[in-house]
Order: sequence, then C-alpha cells, then structure tokens
Amino acid sequence: MAPKYYWKGYLKLSLVTCPVAMTPATSESEKVRFHTLNKETGNRVVSRYIDSVTGKPVKDENEAKGYARGENDYVILTEDDLDAVALDTVKTIDIDKFVPADSIEWIYLEKPHYLMPDDAVGNEAFAVIRDAMKADKVFGVSKLVMGRRERAVVLEPRGEGIVLWTLRFGDEVRPEENYFEEIDEKADPDLIPLVQKLIKQKTARWSPDMVSDPIQESLLRLIEEKKKLLKPKKAAKGRKEEAAPASNVVNIMEALRKSVETDLKNKKAG
Repeated sequence: MAPKYYWKGYLKLSLVTCPVAMTPATSESEKVRFHTLNKETGNRVVSRYIDSVTGKPVKDENEAKGYARGENDYVILTEDDLDAVALDTVKTIDIDKFVPADSIEWIYLEKPHYLMPDDAVGNEAFAVIRDAMKADKVFGVSKLVMGRRERAVVLEPRGEGIVLWTLRFGDEVRPEENYFEEIDEKADPDLIPLVQKLIKQKTARWSPDMVSDPIQESLLRLIEEKKKLLKPKKAAKGRKEEAAPASNVVNIMEALRKSVETDLKNKKAG
C-alpha cells in the first residue's frame, strides 16, 4: 500500500530544485478515541455552531473567520480573503541558510516530518542536497506554510532521507534561567558515586519498548471486557480513599545504598 503524504511541493537550494513529498514522522492514530453519546439512547451526538445572539444554528456557508478589534466588534475574513494572502512557501521549501547541526537547542524542535523525493527525476538533486549537508554537518533553515501559518523549519539529513522539523518561535520558549537560577544547592560529593553506581546498573541501550502508555493499555483491556458483556455492568462503588502514609524523612545516603542493593538482588534473581 502506497504511503499517504501530508504535503507535496518542491525543495529548492539556489538553482537546484526537486519535487518532494512529506508526511508526519509520528502518529496518534493508534490512540483510543471516544465518540460523545447520548447515554439514554446510545446515539451519537452532533455539535453545531450557534449564533450567540439569535440562538439559531449557523449554516456552513455563513461561517467566517473574525479578528476581534473591540468588544463584539470583528473584522470578518472570508476563505477568499485568506487564500489571497497565500505565500510562496505554500509549495516550496527554499533553503536560504545553514547552521551547524549541534547549534540548535532541542527545546526549539517541535514536530518531525519525513521528507523524500516525489519522483525518480528528482532523486539526484535530493541526494546531492542531503549528502552535502551530511558531509558538512549542517542543517538547512527554511520556511513553510502549514495550516495557513508560515512556520520556521530545519532540515536534518537522516539516512537516505531528510527529517524536516518545525520550530518553535523564539517568543514561545521560556528562558530556562527564569526557573533554574534559584537552584543553588550543591550535591554532596559523597553521594555522587552511589548515584553513578545506580545509573550504571540501570543503563541499557535505548528501545521504543521502554516507553509505553499504561492508560492506553488499560483502556484497551477495559474495552475488550465491555465488548464481552451483553449489558453494561453497574459501576462498582469506589472504595474509601486510603489515608496517605505518614511522611518520613529518609536519609538519602541510606536510600541510595538500598536502591543499589535492591537492584543488584533483582538482577541476580532474574
């Protein structure tokens, strides 16, 4: 089955141009999603836009975008108005500068997309741009319209393709100094070797299996159980919330020693 592409256009570097296709590198299609139902009838409910003054439903053809310029005062923009301000970056990723690959802080990277040539003719141009960036250890910087908003993007050569990352704008990132500057506690040098020992015991090669969604798994089990029932069970009465255990001040050195010993015992038992 041929992959579905989120976007198609052109990758351009100076006079070198090639047709490309792009698709998100991540997916949420496997997530459990729910419909909103009428509990009494079991029927799905539908949502409608209602005029806040008249209380009447608004027809699709009468919906428009509005920019507030005052209380209950809006500048109305139609679909034609929005189409008229379309930018060249709607269909072209024009690389206008390059930056060292290790110079972009992780916090600015937002969402990854896979970028690949869209036809055999463009393979060579695509490969030249990709391999040149890889050889010089740089990322390409460009702009692209996504969802009618122009986004800053960087292009990272990866394997045989290119990963296009959307970037957060500078004013979207909070300076870490505002939150970390008050942390002036220095670590006890006697504790560091114990933590390092614990880290070494728990270190393994990264695998996607290390991260899973326990809520998703529990929901799927619950749904399977519900499917087997002819009639939905009445919700069991919740148990009284257990009292929180009394707070204990634990010696950190002793806690670390116990952590190391427990981890070693578990490894031997396994």
